[in-house]
Order: sequence, then C-alpha cells, then structure tokens
Amino acid sequence: MTETQDGAELCFPQLFNTSCRKLTPPWFEVMLIHILFYSISLLTVALNLLVIISVSHFRQLQTPTNILLLSLAVSDLLVGLVVMPGEIFRKTSCWFLGDLVCFLYNYLSGIINVSSIGDMVLISVDRYVAICDPLHYTTRITINRVKLCVCLCWLYSVSYSLLFVKDELTQLGRYNSCYGECVLVVDYVLGAVDVVFSFIVPVTVIIALYLRIFVVAVSQARAMRSHITAVTLQHSVTPKAKKSELKAARNLGVLIQQPGSSETNML
Repeated sequence: MTETQDGAELCFPQLFNTSCRKLTPPWFEVMLIHILFYSISLLTVALNLLVIISVSHFRQLQTPTNILLLSLAVSDLLVGLVVMPGEIFRKTSCWFLGDLVCFLYNYLSGIINVSSIGDMVLISVDRYVAICDPLHYTTRITINRVKLCVCLCWLYSVSYSLLFVKDELTQLGRYNSCYGECVLVVDYVLGAVDVVFSFIVPVTVIIALYLRIFVVAVSQARAMRSHITAVTLQHSVTPKAKKSELKAARNLGVLIQQPGSSETNML
C-alpha cells in the first residue's frame, strides 16, 4: 500500500527507484503562477513581434539604431517564447521531454541571454557615438557595420554558451539525479567566468557609456540654454538701443540746425 502511494507521487511510477518525485504545491498557487507568468510571456511575445514586423516591413525604419533594436526584440521574443514557458514548466512539474530537449533548452537559453546582453552593449555604443560624436556618426555607424556587429554578437553567443553545455554532449542528462529532472550544473571556474563576462564587464561598459552620454547631454543642454538666453536678451535690448540712437540723432540734428538758423536771421 505504501509503495503504491509513493509510486503515485513519482514522475515515472514504473521507475520506482530512479524516478523524481512530483512537486505537489497547492493547486491555486500553481494556477496563479501559470496565469501570471504565461500572461507576461504572451505580452512579451506580442510586443516584440510588433517591433520585429514594423522594422522588417518598413524600409524607412531600417536605420542602424533600429536594426540593433530589432536584434534585441528577437532575443526578447525568444525569452517570452522559449525561456519563460520552459522555466515555468521545469519549476512546477516533472520534465517529461527527455534529456535531448533538456540539453537544447539549456543551450538555447544561454544563447538568448548572452545575445540580449550583447545587444544592449551595442545599443549603448551606438547612442554614445550619436551623442558624443554626432558629426562622424553617419560615417562610423553604417547599416552594413551594424549588421556585421549583430551577426558577430549572435555568433559569440552561440560559441560562448557552448562552453557551459559541452559536457552534456558526451552524456545527456549526466547531472540529473533522477528521471524527470532537467538541470544544468556549472563548475566554479566557469561560473566565475560567466559572472565576469556576462554581468560585470557588460554592465560596467553600459554604465560608463551612459554616464559619458549624460555628461555630454547636460553640457549641450547648458550651451543651448545660454545661447537661447543670449538671443532673447539681444532681441529685448535692440529696440531700446534703437530708441536711444534715434533720440541722440534728433538732438544732434537740433544742435546742427540752431547755428544755421541764427546765421540766416542775421542775414
């Protein structure tokens, strides 16, 4: 009786000794999690799909900046379409899709996350050149160069993510402790490398570039404000100057005419 009851709580009851146990949270908690996260996933897919269709369809929107936004939208679309549903499924139920699908899911998740970070770095570089060096923006940031950078970013994501799942290629499911589980185990060295190259370095670059952009934007705003103030003062002072010049000319004319008038009277 006990074995039957325990077997009913297993992901694969036929594999009594090697099967994972089912998670049994309250049904209302599971429903709330599914509704909330699937709604966020659906909204993410819809909004990013709108961006992708708009930039891809209208040629006038295919600027270097929008191409970078298009690449970021593709990454975010895959996050809402693959990563979020996969994480919900993996955390709230048993993994019934097999070790191969688990490997592909972990690999694709790594590619998507790394490409998103790379796209944000490229966007910050694009904004830095546009604001800090606007005269050379059109010559330095071209559509072909941006497309090349996007391709290199995705190629880097594919190569970089392969480092974390290469052990799975030799033996699928080697880190799973039981059937019905999908985990990705990373050693401390690769974990430290990932923290540095996937978080610390990109965030540092983005913060440094946007701080520089902020400083340049503030200086440009102050220069524009002082220029507008000078123009305003010039327009307000000019009528007064003209009035004083007219008054001085009138007085000078009176002084010049007075001697002539006296000489005429004497004649």
